Amino acid sequence: MPSFLLSFSQSFNRYLQRKQAAYVLPAVATALLLILWEAITRIFQVPQFLLPAPSDVWEAAQSYGGTIWKHSLTTLSTTLAGFFLGLGLGVVLGFLIGYSRLAYLVLYPLLVGFNTIPKVALVPLLAIWFGIGAIPAIITAFTLAFFPIVVNVAAGLATVEPEMQDVLRSLGASRWEIFQKVGFPHSLPYLFASLKVAISQAFIGSVISETVASDRGIGYVIVSASANFNVALAFLAILSLAAMGILLYGCFALVERRTIHWAR
Repeated sequence: MPSFLLSFSQSFNRYLQRKQAAYVLPAVATALLLILWEAITRIFQVPQFLLPAPSDVWEAAQSYGGTIWKHSLTTLSTTLAGFFLGLGLGVVLGFLIGYSRLAYLVLYPLLVGFNTIPKVALVPLLAIWFGIGAIPAIITAFTLAFFPIVVNVAAGLATVEPEMQDVLRSLGASRWEIFQKVGFPHSLPYLFASLKVAISQAFIGSVISETVASDRGIGYVIVSASANFNVALAFLAILSLAAMGILLYGCFALVERRTIHWAR
């Protein structure tokens, strides 16, 4: 390898170790993607109703920014409500399944069977039972969020080394003390990994419900905009979902870094 390439490679690898790289490189990649997107739509003269350019989406943001903000708050509130319900139940069931052989044999097959049901099939029934609005969206977000949490928490408890538990028992530790000192800390990395998956699933659940059984929210905006061939507005709504998802993912990653830095 030529010396200048080797020097560049070493400098670049050193830069990757810096904290700024985690922010600068994604920003550069996003900017390049937007430039490429804009160039393709302009060069090939793609009609706006098929694929709007980023500049068209920006114009839609100027016109519909307030509308998107209002509906984004609706989607965010239903998503967080369903997510935290899933977090509460998922942690409880995960601990129960991870520690109890009976609970594992009885509950786990039922959870797997329920998880295989396409949640979009439940939305019309939820609309019949609860009417259109926030409740179907919250329930759909909950059903998609809690399963990854259950599985990961149970896996974290099930993978605790038996030798460590035997040592604590020989020292007179109770079952609760073993859970407090070993089981719970050992399950935290699994829990935080599941949270970053579950929040994305919760967004999917909310939007699915809003496209079918709601008169507000980002899902409703996407359906309405597509019906009117306002594809720029639909893309703006989709990008707002991506922004909210990245923000919440970053929040959980920050909490994970501060909480279980010892596991990184």
